[in-house]
Amino acid sequence: MEVQGRIKMIGETQTFGTNGFRKREIVVTTEEQYPQHIMVEFVQDKCDLLNSYQAGQQVKISINLRGREWVNPQGETKYFNSIQGWRIEALQAEASGDNVPPVPPADAFEPATNLKEEDHDDLPF
Repeated sequence: MEVQGRIKMIGETQTFGTNGFRKREIVVTTEEQYPQHIMVEFVQDKCDLLNSYQAGQQVKISINLRGREWVNPQGETKYFNSIQGWRIEALQAEASGDNVPPVPPADAFEPATNLKEEDHDDLPF
C-alpha cells in the first residue's frame, strides 16, 4: 500500500528500552478534496530513510498496516493499529501532469458550419 502527499512534519528518532528499539514518525498531508494528516512510523534501520527529507516535500511512502492485541491488567482486550513505512520516494510537484497529452490550440480546428437547430439533442443518452 502507499500514501502520497506533502510532508507536514518529521519527528526526531526516539529510542526505547534496553535493546535500543528505534522509531521515527512522519506526518504526510494528502492532497484531495478532504486532506488527511497521516502519521507513518519508520522503525529500526528504516528511521534513517527520513534523513534526506524535509517538510513541504511531495512524497510517496510504501506502507504496511500493523495491528496488535493487548490485554490490560483488568483482563480487557484492546487492539491497536499502526502504519509502518518501509520506503519513501520524493515526487515532483508537476509529475501528475506529465502523462496528460498536450491540447492543440483552438484555432487548429475548423469551425462547424453544418449545424441545424433541430439536431441539438439527438444524442442516444
